[in-house]
Amino acid sequence: MPRFEVRAPLDVTVLRSGIPDTVPGRSLNLCERGIAAMLAGELAPGEVVGVEVRLPLMADPLRARAKVRYQDKLRCGLEFLGLTAEQRGAIREWAKEAKAEPEVGMGPVPVIDPGPAVVKMRQKGSDESNTEHGGTGSGGPPPSKPPKKRGAGWTIFLLLAAIAVAVFWWKWNRAWGELESGLKTQEIASAEKPQAQVPAEVMEKLLVHRVEPVYPPEARKANLQGIIALDIVVGRDGSVVNMRALNGPDLLSHAAMDALRWWKFEPYRLNGEPAAVETTVAVEFKR
Repeated sequence: MPRFEVRAPLDVTVLRSGIPDTVPGRSLNLCERGIAAMLAGELAPGEVVGVEVRLPLMADPLRARAKVRYQDKLRCGLEFLGLTAEQRGAIREWAKEAKAEPEVGMGPVPVIDPGPAVVKMRQKGSDESNTEHGGTGSGGPPPSKPPKKRGAGWTIFLLLAAIAVAVFWWKWNRAWGELESGLKTQEIASAEKPQAQVPAEVMEKLLVHRVEPVYPPEARKANLQGIIALDIVVGRDGSVVNMRALNGPDLLSHAAMDALRWWKFEPYRLNGEPAAVETTVAVEFKR
């Protein structure tokens, strides 16, 4: 499946000790199966995370669950889990509208085996050279100087390798610069403090996107059920930027928070301006 190079801001959300932690970054390439990114923090292979990437020309961000397949310093590869047919279609439509070209991977410069035909031609050339210098063609003395063409070939090889390294280094520095710019934006967003306490019934009317929690099989087996209450902070853009469970077993509270991070509200306004606010929500688990 083709991968398309794209530099777009993204957020990766991972649960750590039951608390969602958002790691900002920049995408490197994207396909219908997954995404490669450069992040401001490290993830562990095998972790299941939430991904939100804001692709150019798309009105809404792409949100999906993914599994970390590899991690190398700040680079990581994420495989999408349960991507819907609509989301796959959105990726194809984006690639078409953006006229995105499939990414060509940069690997090491190969050393090509010349093959028997080339070796035979070289041997023939060497025999002819020996004959001109009074040799027998097969047992004459070797030439006193190495062929100039061979040295020129190595020069071209080293030049191409140097160019490949320079291009890779330039791309890496550019991606890192974009990442640092995204980090500053994230720091500003994380510095938001709730400006008001809003009743739950008021915020419920502003809810525009709700994701139902997944009932953990372990909790179902243990017959755990009930209502989990949570304090949440809704940012100025309407996304849930912080949350804290107030009651219930860890299995249920973690499942509730895993769903809440995808909720979206219309921005709450104070004096006509969007504001970060605090409210309380409840999530019910029942068999």
